Parts: sequence; structure tokens; C-alpha cells
Amino acid sequence: MSIESRKATEEDLKVIENQLGRTPRDVHAISYRCPCGKPAVVETPPRLSNGEPFPTFYYATCPRLTAAISTLETTGMMEEMTKRLETDAELAGAYAAAHDDYIAARSALKIEVPEVENISAGGMPNRVKCLHSLIAHSLSAGPGVNPLGDEALAELPEWWKHLQCE
Repeated sequence: MSIESRKATEEDLKVIENQLGRTPRDVHAISYRCPCGKPAVVETPPRLSNGEPFPTFYYATCPRLTAAISTLETTGMMEEMTKRLETDAELAGAYAAAHDDYIAARSALKIEVPEVENISAGGMPNRVKCLHSLIAHSLSAGPGVNPLGDEALAELPEWWKHLQCE
């Protein structure tokens, strides 16, 4: 999908502001839309317009999605995943590849930020510390790129189904 087709419209930015409860910062693109069509994950450049480094390239904005992920984070899933990384070489390799994919996608913006060079998000490539980042990556990159993000995503309820999206 081209950047033009993912570019945030004024309406998208209003939705994101409503979702976050604040003005969104430096939205580069919409990387995933909820099945209802509203933005759910945005891409953010590695340096914000105020000069602050920002390593979180994929940022979940949908409050129902982030609430569902927060609930999942309370289950001990992150600790279990981190332990599996220590003993499963194939999983560790696939997770390292997910880290590389994340860095490559952010690097494609051609904005050099030494402070976040080779830093992805969510604990990649060695541990799991944030399911929000991993799921946002999985939703944006598609299935098969981030194995632990995909696993966590599969455990989420269908957050968009029962209530009108904001």
C-alpha cells in the first residue's frame, strides 16, 4: 500500500485526537484501520517535530484496542513469552527478524536519529515488555512478521464488534 493511500486525512486526525484525548503528534501515516474503517494504529517518525526522539514507530490509538491489550498484559503473557525466547531458538530467530522488520520500516522514512538507532519497541529482539507495540506491529506489518505480536493478537477479543467505534 502506498504512503499516499495511508496518509492521514483531516478527518483521521480528528478521530485520532478523540481516541487519544489530545492532539496527535506527528502522524506520518495510518498503518492499520479498524474493521469499521477508523484509524487504529499510526506510524510516527523517529524524531518528533519538537526534536524528541521517538522509537515507537507503530502506535496504537484505538482506545478499545489499547484497553483489550492492557487487559492481556495482566495475564502473565509477556513473562511466558520472554521465557520461551530463552529456550526456543527458532522463535528467538523469528522475533529477531521482526525487530529487523520494524527497524527497516522506520528507516524507510530516511530520518536518521542516532538516539534510537537499532532500537525497536516492545522489548525486541530479546524480551517482551509491551504487547501494545508488538500487536501494533503485527496489525501494521501483517501476519507472519512478528510471531509474538501475532500470538498476542490472536488472544484479543474482537474489540470493534460490540460498540460503535469512536
